[in-house]
Amino acid sequence: MSYLELLKLAAPETIVVLTALAVLAIDLTSMRGFEVRLRFTIGGMIASLGCAAAILWTLVVPAQADVMSGMLLVSPLTQLVKVCLLVLTIFTVLISLESKFTTHVGEYLALILLATVGMMFLVSAEDVLMIFISLELTSLSLYILTAFNKRNIKSAEAALKYFLFGGMAAAFMLFGLSLIYGLSGSTNLHAIAAALAGKGLDPLLVVAIVMTVIGFGFKVAAVPFHLWAPDAYEGAPTPSAAFIASGSKVASFFIFAKIMMIGFAGAEGSGAFRNFVAGWTPVIAMVAVLSMVLGNLVAIVQSSVKRLLAYSAIAHAGYMLLGVMAHDDQAIASVVYYAVTYGLTTIGAFGVVALVENEAGNDNLASFVGFSKRAPVVAFSMMIFLLSLAGIPPLAGFFGKFYLFAAALKTGAPNLGLLWLVILAIAMSAVSFYYYLKVLKQIYVVDGTDATKGTTVSMLSQTVLLVMAVLVILLGCFPNILLAHLVAIPAH
Repeated sequence: MSYLELLKLAAPETIVVLTALAVLAIDLTSMRGFEVRLRFTIGGMIASLGCAAAILWTLVVPAQADVMSGMLLVSPLTQLVKVCLLVLTIFTVLISLESKFTTHVGEYLALILLATVGMMFLVSAEDVLMIFISLELTSLSLYILTAFNKRNIKSAEAALKYFLFGGMAAAFMLFGLSLIYGLSGSTNLHAIAAALAGKGLDPLLVVAIVMTVIGFGFKVAAVPFHLWAPDAYEGAPTPSAAFIASGSKVASFFIFAKIMMIGFAGAEGSGAFRNFVAGWTPVIAMVAVLSMVLGNLVAIVQSSVKRLLAYSAIAHAGYMLLGVMAHDDQAIASVVYYAVTYGLTTIGAFGVVALVENEAGNDNLASFVGFSKRAPVVAFSMMIFLLSLAGIPPLAGFFGKFYLFAAALKTGAPNLGLLWLVILAIAMSAVSFYYYLKVLKQIYVVDGTDATKGTTVSMLSQTVLLVMAVLVILLGCFPNILLAHLVAIPAH
């Protein structure tokens, strides 16, 4: 394969890299003397146009290839996930336009775009070496984005915790992947599965599975590898936290599912109630249970909305792990649909929190008192986002959970062995409704002394949040907008 053909296959990633360099160069050379708001607006528009150009290329120039045995896999499924990641990046950039936490606008936007490139390469990889390199590119960008608010000591503390936990998780993952290479003699997921087929659960394979789950458990903030998430979400600049909770989750869950379903095919075992069989399914079942229970119960007592959303993210990681356990094409479709709709909803919720922070100086529940009277359009959008996270029909969150739970039950047929997990997930979803309603109560029910004082929200911010809220409604009412494409594409 010539370099020109390779460049054509990696054109979307190349476009985003060039956009990152352009944003950085223009900001450093031409806009240092401008006010921060104007620099964010110009830089954000350039970044959004670059992402839109990458989306257009992906849709108009469809390609399918496997470069160097999984180093770069271009397929309809990976292209669709890349488009979703680019859309989430555009929304992240747009909710950043009102930000005041930094004067280093070009650097901030360039890091967001470089993290996106890492995620795009990640979803295109079926080689464990490329997977690890892409994860590290993404992670390094996210560590710096977490520390970007130099005026807030919590931002530096959050980034340090995120970095230290991330380094330790990367070591576990690398150790697990090295064991897989030692057992199979290959770094390609399909070749690994073929080499391990029929060998049973070798003790080294058990260790490799556990190490891999630990590494990815950190990336998706699943219990007990979640300790970095609440501090990172609270201390990071709000748009950075939104990006960590959305795009990072989509890419990490997609590749985690591929590694377990393809690389460890044949070593699934069973997570059926009172009928456990050794394999990776019961390991993930325990992580899912802990994530759903701890995430939802601890979220109840939070007074910071960002920490509440962090524990909510931990709980949602538990729900998505059910889809990973289902290990078939329908499971991949359900995980991607859920992760994308969850990411869209979370960016919207963090966007509203960012506006409240700019006005009140903090993200405490008390800061949301009377918000519906001060900014009715933004308050309505927040209601849509929170109700979707709670899984209320006809919003996207409801159908995402329905499809995820259906995939889990189908896998446990005919004895519905995973029914116990689905029942627990439904019960925990009911618990989550309580703490989402706590936020809505402050917005719509509690009257504050300054409830009649208007909040200054730009027309652009209102439009962006309203567009995201409408998309959440549309993806719930017409899920086939996304789901039809996912179901039609075989995962492997």
